[in-house]
Amino acid sequence: MSRVSTIRNLDDLAVEVIDFYFLWVEIKKLYSKFGDVIRARRRELDLTQERIAHRVNAYVAYIGPLESGKRHPSEKLMAKVADALGLDKRDLFFLANPAARAFLAQGSERNGRIAWNAFIPNASTRQLHKITDKEMEILFRVALMGEVRTAHDFLFVLKTIRHAL
Repeated sequence: MSRVSTIRNLDDLAVEVIDFYFLWVEIKKLYSKFGDVIRARRRELDLTQERIAHRVNAYVAYIGPLESGKRHPSEKLMAKVADALGLDKRDLFFLANPAARAFLAQGSERNGRIAWNAFIPNASTRQLHKITDKEMEILFRVALMGEVRTAHDFLFVLKTIRHAL
């Protein structure tokens, strides 16, 4: 029986989502550098540096220094590496450019509040999507995580939760 199939209600799912988020945060701390992440993922996929170089149309001699942190990738190459390894481009970008994350994070808490404040008074959206009070509580918990940027993100989270049930 899979872990998802043991979830019986929205409270259990909310706990699972929050637990997964914090687990992901811990994993990201372990692999906090761009090179560490691409090396770990390449090895996980059982790929050689040569194979990755071929997939991203780069020299083999360029991949090793990327993994060791001696070279910084261009945005174009970073996107190709993300695609080749099945990684999130946004996360990879921030790993390679931590100053950009810090710069953008200055307003993220404010953006999360703005997104929630735009979402909660919209009664027509709640009626259209048949959002219950219990689901609103769960979405509020998700908002507290600080990753939601727009009101539409809440609908995506809601649909994901409903699909999991």
